[in-house]
Amino acid sequence: MADREIGVGIVGFGLGGRVFHAPFVSAVRKLRLVAIYQRKGDEAARAHPEAQIVRSFGEMLANPAIALIVVTTPNATHFELARQALEAGKHVVIDKPFTATSEEALELSRLAESKGLLAVPFHNRRWDGDFLTVKKLIADQTLGRLVTFESHFDRFRPAPRAGRWQEAGDPANGMLFDLGPHLVDQALALFGAPDSITASVRSDRDETAIEDAFDITLSYRAANGKSLLAHCRTSYLACAHAPRFLLHGTKGSFRKWGLDPQEPALVGGAEVPAEGSPDVWLQEREPAWGKLTLAPDPTTPETLVESSVMTEVGDYRGFYANVRDAILGAAPLALTAQDGFRVIRLLELARQSSSEGRTVKVEL
Repeated sequence: MADREIGVGIVGFGLGGRVFHAPFVSAVRKLRLVAIYQRKGDEAARAHPEAQIVRSFGEMLANPAIALIVVTTPNATHFELARQALEAGKHVVIDKPFTATSEEALELSRLAESKGLLAVPFHNRRWDGDFLTVKKLIADQTLGRLVTFESHFDRFRPAPRAGRWQEAGDPANGMLFDLGPHLVDQALALFGAPDSITASVRSDRDETAIEDAFDITLSYRAANGKSLLAHCRTSYLACAHAPRFLLHGTKGSFRKWGLDPQEPALVGGAEVPAEGSPDVWLQEREPAWGKLTLAPDPTTPETLVESSVMTEVGDYRGFYANVRDAILGAAPLALTAQDGFRVIRLLELARQSSSEGRTVKVEL
């Protein structure tokens, strides 16, 4: 079984399918891109002539060569497409958000389990180089006891983009369910479930039908009574971006600007090397590395030492390699349907906290 090839079908060929899925599926051993569902146009055919282009979801479900279906369509459609795929006996990868509600996430989780299949949230930002760097610093306790963790994902789009489904006033759209899954999932991966959540979810632009900004604070209480606050923040009105990560601890601080280079490289036409290739996939250049500031002697806090920290190599191939290994029974799944549920539930609690103007206890 470990030697068999896994046929993959991708549903949708917008930015998600074109940039985040097809190139990495094609680059991972034992995954074969069998088909792409694109309702109209020939972009998918030009980019992936090796794949069959289908014009209906039913064609993909009926194809016995496809064992894994990747859902990368408008947010509100994720649940129903994933449900149909699972009912047809296919494993599914679901682009963020996993579902529009936590109830839908639980239903998919139970359905997948009942059929012995995988329902995997595409929280690919766990394979970002900057996140892997932060994860290593925390594991090594480089900053001592961590006190605050800030994660920003900022953009500057002061006017809605006409004709884009992302700007439509659906609860499944908006920044909370677009970038929120990435930031919240990264916090969960680092620190686990919080004790409470306090949030402001807003529509800051002059004209907008969506939630275009949020500030989420996840509060963690340690056994010694000390606390850790993890702040997840996004704005569509951030012309000058905040640091991507900002961490403060008892020994010092770490700050990192800029986003992982994989997405802009792919948009610019870069090709993903095949898994196992000797070519390094996008080592970040030194000017973009994060800055570590430490106080070697806490009794003289004015004496600080600053250094650059080489960014770990981010690689979204790791996501699909893990999915492959989990399907083949060679490794445990790194991201489960339960992870998808926990993220969506926290986003719902953030919305509740904001609307009620209070801190909400978290029970996951």
